[in-house]
Amino acid sequence: MVDSETIETKISDKKEEFEEDIEDETFDDADDLKDKYEETKEKSKNIADNVLNDLYTSIDEFKDYIKNVQKNADKKYADYKKSTVQTLDVDLIETKDIYYIKAAVPGVTKEDVSIEAGDNDISIETTFKPYIEEFKDDETAEVIASSIKSGRCVKTIRFETSIDLENITAKFTNGTVIITIPKLIIPKHKVNVE
Repeated sequence: MVDSETIETKISDKKEEFEEDIEDETFDDADDLKDKYEETKEKSKNIADNVLNDLYTSIDEFKDYIKNVQKNADKKYADYKKSTVQTLDVDLIETKDIYYIKAAVPGVTKEDVSIEAGDNDISIETTFKPYIEEFKDDETAEVIASSIKSGRCVKTIRFETSIDLENITAKFTNGTVIITIPKLIIPKHKVNVE
């Protein structure tokens, strides 16, 4: 028969051996865990870097896309302005016998201004060249903003009374045309009633 002291000694020895094995395994597992943690940390960092790079690339591509959209919109607007007829800026003054028109036509010559008169209307027409055309030789030139009129511009003015077509005068000075339009005064005739 085995005495209890021997049993306790054997249990104690086995316990110490077991604890040493556990410590050795835990220490090895801790190193493994640390290595796995570092490996996972590195992978996560690489993934985060890739995501950030993709995000920055996407943002840059989006910026380029917006710039292209803006450039296309500006081009379409410029084409629209060229194809549409705009109105000229004019002042109209009326006196008892005469209409006076002052039309702003900056940057054009008097040969580029056309005036036509009818019985009770007058039309003024000219074509403004876009400013960018002055930079034809420089391929890097591009329109950033454009609010000055360009293209064909017409202004037609209708009068309440007939106008004297034979006596209309026009004078071109400093980018303006001043048109003097006498009213047609039709004398009244007395009609005798029989």
